[in-house]
Formats: sequence, C-alpha cells, structure tokens
Amino acid sequence: MALTAEQVARIAHLARLQLPADEQQRVTDSLNSILGLIDQLQAADTTGIAPMAHPVDATQALRADEVTESDRRDDYQRIAPAVQDGCYLVPRVVE
Repeated sequence: MALTAEQVARIAHLARLQLPADEQQRVTDSLNSILGLIDQLQAADTTGIAPMAHPVDATQALRADEVTESDRRDDYQRIAPAVQDGCYLVPRVVE
C-alpha cells in the first residue's frame, strides 16, 4: 500500500500538522518506506509460533530487602533552620 501526496497532505491536515510543500515529497517517501517494511513483516510466515508478551522470557532478579544506610534524621534536623515535632518548618508563601 503506497500513499499519495494528497493522502499525506490530508493526514497532515487531520493531525493539525503544517507540512510545507518542499517537505511533502520527503515525508511521503518516508511513510511509504515505513509501510513497505510493515508489508515485509506481515509477509513473514509465523505459523506455529506462539505470541509472546515480552521478547525476553526472564524473571526480574530482585535484591534482598536489607537496610544499607543508617538513620541520619537527627543529624539532618539538627542543622535545619526550623524543626518542630520532627517536621521541617518552612516559611509561609501563600497567604
């Protein structure tokens, strides 16, 4: 299936794209090239091949759920400008 320049102009209009006249032929050729590749893929014989949800059949390796850093909350709150009841106080910016 090949697209004509008029069809590409109509598609560009529907997509609300401004397609300058000097680029219309280049875009038409690019889209026809893409459609040609799709035709080649559709021509491949896939009988007997089960569809896959993902191209790589592997489970995700998860790391162990272990604490790797120490709790430094008190250190950070000690140097904060204003803290109350374990929360950082910030200046009010909305009245």
